[in-house]
Amino acid sequence: MMKQKAYAKVNIGLDVLRRRPDGYHELKMIMQTVAICDELTFEKKSEPGIQLRIDGSDLAADKNNLVWRAAALLMKEKHIEAGVSITLKKRIPIAAGMAGGSADAAATMRGLNDLFGMGYSMENLRELGVKLGADIPYCISGGTMLSEGIGEVLTPLPAPPDCHLVVAKPDIDVSTAFVYQNLRVDSLPFHPDIDGMAKALAAGDLKGITDRMGNVLETVTVREYPVIDKIKKRMCGLGAENALMSGSGPTVFGIYKERETAENAAKAIREEKLAGAVFVTRFCEGVNA
Repeated sequence: MMKQKAYAKVNIGLDVLRRRPDGYHELKMIMQTVAICDELTFEKKSEPGIQLRIDGSDLAADKNNLVWRAAALLMKEKHIEAGVSITLKKRIPIAAGMAGGSADAAATMRGLNDLFGMGYSMENLRELGVKLGADIPYCISGGTMLSEGIGEVLTPLPAPPDCHLVVAKPDIDVSTAFVYQNLRVDSLPFHPDIDGMAKALAAGDLKGITDRMGNVLETVTVREYPVIDKIKKRMCGLGAENALMSGSGPTVFGIYKERETAENAAKAIREEKLAGAVFVTRFCEGVNA
């Protein structure tokens, strides 16, 4: 039996540079693992096939699930004739802009690589993972990364200074495809300073990081769902250094210097029913956190 944790991510900066001829968008963003995770358990079975069970969610446990697809990809690549039983315990909110599905797929690839002794390096897993989703290469290892291309070109960065996060997902689901389809790349009103944020990370300058937080996808998602902007403003009013939507949304996170301030902010957001899922958490270093 093998266990893996699948950590969620937030984007502390997200820029879209252009739409490519192949339809994908050229991205430049800084990805950061947070200490909210799903847990997966893997067990070899003598009979062939993939058995998937999901606890804590009504997600379909079928061939369309990214966990199932990741397992099928690796077992086909290595001609594994035995079967595997996978149990996924969900904690990361779904359709939240936190790469929960990609994190689960990445954890599946790491887990089966170890369980069956496949011998893949992390780089090998990243190369395979991008076939299933652009966030999966990042989620293979997590941590603090500059992410470019469609998300698969990764450069490690220094971790942010210690701080506390409030992560809040309102009771809405956002389609990533809808957001990118409605993004007007040629007329974006701003571009976050990703290079400046990378320098602030290297300097351990929390204010330099929070001053540069920005996500161009808010130009679509906030227009459709104004509650996102309401949560951002409320977090800042409750003492956050800054607040931002993660990915294509709708999850919002605020950065706080003090744990007590973060706890009080989370309590207020819950009481005001601005979000259905609210966490107080921290940044973490990735799969070994």
